[in-house]
Parts: sequence; C-alpha cells; structure tokens
Amino acid sequence: MKYTFLLSFLLSATAFAQETNSLGMKLVTVPAGRFYMGSEGEGEDYDEAPVHRVTISKPFRMAITEVTNAQYEAFDPEHKKLRSKAGFSKDDDEAVIFVSYPEAVAFCEWLSKKEGKPYRLPTEAEWEYACHAGTVTPFSTGRFLPANYQKSQKTDRTPVVVSLKVGQTPANPWGLQEMHGNVEEWCSDWYGPYEAGEQRDPVGRASGLFRVTRGGSHGTPVQYLRTTNRLGMIPEDKHWLVGFRVVQAEKPATQPLPAIPPKAFAQNVSQKPFAWKTVSASQPVFLEPIRYVNKPACDAGVPFYSHNHQPALTWCPNGDLLAIWFSTEKEAGREMTVVASRLRAGQTRWDAPSEFFKVPDRNMTGSSIFHDGTGTIYHMNGVEASGDWQNLAMALRTSRDNGATWSAPLLVAPEHEKRHQVIAGMFKSKEGWLVQACDADPSSSGGTAVHVSKDGGKTWVAPYTDPAKPDYKTGASGGLIAGIHAGVAQLKDGSLLAFGRSDNLPGPDGKPRMPMSLSRDMGQTWTYSPSEFPPIAGGQRLIFYRLNEGPLMLIGFTHHPEEPDETKKGMLFTDAKGNSFKGYGMYAALSFDEGKTWPVKKLLTDGQYRYLNGGAWTGAFEMDATHAEPRGYLALTQTPDNLIHLISSSIHYRFNLAWLQQKMVVEAARQ
Repeated sequence: MKYTFLLSFLLSATAFAQETNSLGMKLVTVPAGRFYMGSEGEGEDYDEAPVHRVTISKPFRMAITEVTNAQYEAFDPEHKKLRSKAGFSKDDDEAVIFVSYPEAVAFCEWLSKKEGKPYRLPTEAEWEYACHAGTVTPFSTGRFLPANYQKSQKTDRTPVVVSLKVGQTPANPWGLQEMHGNVEEWCSDWYGPYEAGEQRDPVGRASGLFRVTRGGSHGTPVQYLRTTNRLGMIPEDKHWLVGFRVVQAEKPATQPLPAIPPKAFAQNVSQKPFAWKTVSASQPVFLEPIRYVNKPACDAGVPFYSHNHQPALTWCPNGDLLAIWFSTEKEAGREMTVVASRLRAGQTRWDAPSEFFKVPDRNMTGSSIFHDGTGTIYHMNGVEASGDWQNLAMALRTSRDNGATWSAPLLVAPEHEKRHQVIAGMFKSKEGWLVQACDADPSSSGGTAVHVSKDGGKTWVAPYTDPAKPDYKTGASGGLIAGIHAGVAQLKDGSLLAFGRSDNLPGPDGKPRMPMSLSRDMGQTWTYSPSEFPPIAGGQRLIFYRLNEGPLMLIGFTHHPEEPDETKKGMLFTDAKGNSFKGYGMYAALSFDEGKTWPVKKLLTDGQYRYLNGGAWTGAFEMDATHAEPRGYLALTQTPDNLIHLISSSIHYRFNLAWLQQKMVVEAARQ
C-alpha cells in the first residue's frame, strides 16, 4: 500500500486567479504551501522513496493546459513539419510533441522576453505539488483515474493514435487540466534519487544524465499516470509521448542536491595498465565455470529483478572484465534496467552488480559494450519511448578510464523505430570503422540490420534502409541479415559474414539450417545460403567472432531443449580416439579458411560433471562429457593474453584456442 499522505497548504489571497497571456495561454495561481512528496517506493517504484516533506514557499502561476502546436509554433514555425508525425497531434489545439528538453527551455526563454515576465519549466516538486492539488491519493481524482481521463492506457507496440487536444479533462481542485495523461511533461530537474528530510523549494540534483518528465501519457498504463510516478528522458530525446507546460515565476534560488555518487562498478577502478601474459599457444586451458550474475545485498539499493538476461562483455586496459545485462520482471517492462559487474584483475569472484544505465521508466532492451584496443570503451544501448522493445532509439556512451566514468549519452540513432535493438558484438573493421548489429524487428524473426560509424562513433549510418523484409529463401540479395540476434564478423577480403537465429534455410537434405548471410558492400546488401549448422531458437543467441589468432569461431547450440523430436536433438562430435559421439548443448566451431569449412567442432564442456544454473530462460542443467549448457544468450570477448571469455545468461566460461582444438576424451562422467 502506498504511503498515506499528509498535506497542508496555505492559500494566498490570489489563489486560483487566472490570467491569459499573449499566446492565449491560460494560467492559474498555485498557492504556496507544504505537502509530502513521493511514496513508499515499492517494487519498480523504488525511486519515489523516501517520502519527504516539501515546502513551496511562494505562489506561482502554471499553465492550465500543456503547450499547444499553435503556441509553440509561434516560437518555432519549422515545427509545423512535425505535425502528424507518427499520426499524432495535427491540429492547432493539440499538445505539442516531438520537443526536446533544450527546445522546451528555449521556448520558455523566448516567451519570457516576449511577455517581459519569467517563464520556465516547473521543478519536479512544483509539478507534483500542483498535481496533488491538496489531495493525498494516487490521483487527484482519488484512488482511481476515471475513464474520461484515459485514452490508450496500455503498452502499445504500435502506437494507437488518439487526439491530444488540450482542455478536455475535468480540472483538478486547483484548476489544472491533463495533469494525468495526454502527454508527459518536461520538468527542469536533473533526475536523481530523493533524500530524506524536510526540503524547501527543491530543484533536484546539480547534474545528471536525464531530465525529469511527469504525468504519464496517452499511451502508457495508468500506473504511470499517478501523481508520484517519476519518469525521465535523455534531454535531447523527443517523441510522440512527451510535451510540456510552463510556469510563470522566478526560478527558486535553492542550491541543488549533490550529483549522484558513482555506482559500485565505477568505484575503486584501477587505472594502472595491466601486464598481459600470453597463454601458451600449445597449452590447452579450460577453467572452472563461475557465475557472474550474483544477487546484490538486499540493503544495497540496487534495482535487481528476477529476470537477468541479454549480456554484453568486454575487457578493460587495467585487466578487468566488465559485463552488463538487463534486469527486469518482464521483458516488455518499463522497470527494465541495465546493471553491471566487474571481475577485477586477479580476482576469482565477480563483484555484486550495480546499476549501469537506466533512463527512468523506459524499456532498455539491447546492450553492447566494446573496447577498441586503444583505450576507448564503447557502450551502445536501446532506449524505448515507453515499454516493449519495438520503438527504440540508440544511445552511445564512451569511457577512457576503464569504465569508471562515461560520457553523456549521445542519441546516435534518435528516431524511436525498428532496426535499433542493439545486439552484443560491436567490433572494429580493418578500415577502423565501428560496426554494430541490431535486430530489425521485435518479433522472433525478421532479420538483423547493421549500423556503421566511420568517425569513432560520432555519426552512424544504417547502410540499407528499405523497410521491406527480404525473401531469404530465394537466395536473392536483400538489405538485412537473415535471422535475428545475428553475429557478424569481417572477412579478410573486407566482406561481412553473418549467422542468425530464425529465418532458417533448407540444407541439401531439406532439413532447416542456420542461415548464413554475406555482404560485399559493408551491409548495404546481403546474399543468403544455408550453413551446415543446426538452427537455434528461443532463449538462444549465438556468437560469431574472429579470434586474435586468426580463425573464425561460431558458438551455437545443437538443438533447442524443448525440441520434441528425438531425431533432431544433438550433433555428432569426434573424440580423442577418432570415434563419433552424440553431444548436446552449446558447442564451438572453428574455420581456418574464412568460413568455407569448419573442421573443428567441440562441445563446450571439459567432461566433468557439474550441476549449474544458467539463469534467465535456461535454469538448472547438468554438464558432463556429452552435455553442455542447453541454451542462453551469449556474449564474448578475448583478452590480449588470448584467453576466450564467454558468458551465457548467468555463467562465465574461460578457455583458449588450444583447448578448442584438443579432442574430447569421452568417458562416463556421471557417478
């Protein structure tokens, strides 16, 4: 149950007095007073706690409705081109959308000069105070939000177009309309955690990555329309869910709270270059598998949920490994956050995870992290407009100090649309270009797109943008890699070779095979053919990687663990005596001739019996001489000492090329 608010306010003599400015905006006076800000912060609403008493020391005027198209375009006539984008907000009296935080601030500055009065965005505290309007319930209407306030209050993968006309809902007790829904509204604060204790005219944090938005929108579940619900966005982001309203008042002179301190993954990070010692090329190495997804302590304050999945991994110049993955209750959920953990140089246990990157109340599907070998670590992440994972923008950050600090997120693909679901596996081409693969569709098939940067990540180009899905089975060229979650590597002749999940192609025997795609123009067009490998399916993601030593390596799965047909389970492998045996689960294959043949195939087990838990969709499994992990989302890096580090959805494996080339001794491993 949410905290029961105690609210007190002092009504001024001018309470609820209205005025109309030169743009036709109607503003109402919000009285000075006190209220209790926030909630108990249960579950995904942890950022609403602690409840703290806030004094708003002076009355201020607030626009009764959100800024409309006509009002905004008096400042920026060019914005008219964005009317009806994504189908929304075509009329003069609809709430303006597709406005970034800097653009909203610029409007307020323009209006201040025009009117000779100070206009600005509300602080987060002013916004919540005005939304409560003397009430203590989740909505100003009570415990529930009536139907006449609601539009498409659910997570819509494809946005449902509704009218954004302002002034359509009943006013709250202080005369304000559409404080719950219609469009989210920018506030002036940097997003950051609340602090306990009584506060007077708070203005948020001194700095941050995201600006607060409030009120929820026309296309999100009702729970996000609550008075205390907190949202946020990258300041440069803009889409069909967010607009703003203004206040007329001087900005509070309060000193902001300090910037958010570093998370655990960024603390005590060594900046000493690591002295890598190359593992002997002839000495096989397979180290004991260890967990890298470890639950944080309950009092650590880390948002950590039941579903931990979709990892990415890189090495750092100081010898650390840095892994990131999403943690969520639902894969379409807005609670999804990206967490990180380090395996510090010389240590044998991964650190407890801490939050790595989270745009408040946005789905964060798709992460990639990559060290370019010269000191720069790149982090690319998807950022949804709301929930689900179809309407993603792509944000890039960089670090030059082993992941201790990161640049502000740059929206390198700012449109929230398909082809932006980031896949772990960014790499640098021989030309020095960065290549990032992204799922082209949110479904279980639909292909993979590539994005290329020729300037160190400053700008990115998707070489082929035809929205049509290719016909993979004809073998004709198309603009996407066959299969989602694709692994991509560059061949010595400059071509790109890729393998994917789904969109399977029939092999010579008519049985489905994992699709293989080849591009000779850096991803503009692809040709398709069946590989010799079995297809993979739900809960499985492959690896395709060029090893430091030169060979190409593919890691896949022999079959899906829920495959009902016994004849389709497993693959044949060769043991140390030259005998064939059937193995099940995760395997690696090596090619020494640029993907033409794959003479080495090895089940990824050392033959020892283990009971392990792969987390996420994998769960518990038994590992022995003929059984390896049955499924998982894979990510990989190879450190300068040539040790291969492979992570699944929960487990960290370590081995080298010599071990992959060593034939397995198959014995009865179970006791």
